[in-house]
Amino acid sequence: MSFITDQDYKVVIGDQALRVVSQVSEENRTNAEAEAIEEIAGYLRPKYDTKSVFEAEGADRNRLIVMYACDIAIYHMAASAPQKMGIDIRKERYERAVKWLEGVQSGKIIPDLPLATDSEGNPEGFTNIFGSQPPLRHNW
Repeated sequence: MSFITDQDYKVVIGDQALRVVSQVSEENRTNAEAEAIEEIAGYLRPKYDTKSVFEAEGADRNRLIVMYACDIAIYHMAASAPQKMGIDIRKERYERAVKWLEGVQSGKIIPDLPLATDSEGNPEGFTNIFGSQPPLRHNW
């Protein structure tokens, strides 16, 4: 079973447009979905359990991850379509998805996803964010 279903695409694209963008090829769609999932996992992997994220089914899936996976997959399909049909809106949605993923990666956005853990159940990756005040300058 695929992480992205036909029903998930209906949130971001119509049935007819999806058939056109995917060039009515199940192989194109499967490849684009695999690329989208790997692209998202690349951002999430340092902190989150991406295996659990993408093995989730139905209502257990994070809805934003599903939507952004659809957007990114459609972007990859549209990029290979003749004359780049509809690429402008797809590029805009793709860039929004990447911006969100960068926010998650930097720790500014914290999605409801399972954290990556070691064999003892302890969190892996960077769980703390450190910062400091600018240095004081006492030049009188």
